[in-house]
Amino acid sequence: MGNYVRSLTATIIRWFGETVGYFDLRTTNGVVEGINNKLKLIKRLGYGFRNFDNFRLQALLNWHFNMNYP
Repeated sequence: MGNYVRSLTATIIRWFGETVGYFDLRTTNGVVEGINNKLKLIKRLGYGFRNFDNFRLQALLNWHFNMNYP
């Protein structure tokens, strides 16, 4: 059990600033997670793009226009 406590303590110390920052300013990384999720969706739907320019165009269009995917 001592190893788990050490690991927990190290994790709390490592993330203390981010945890306090959330309660101080209510900042999260939700926006970044949303962007990452959208890019992964485009990547899955665009499997087979022949070049990066087509992927880039799809990503830019997705940000400027609301596209509902199944």
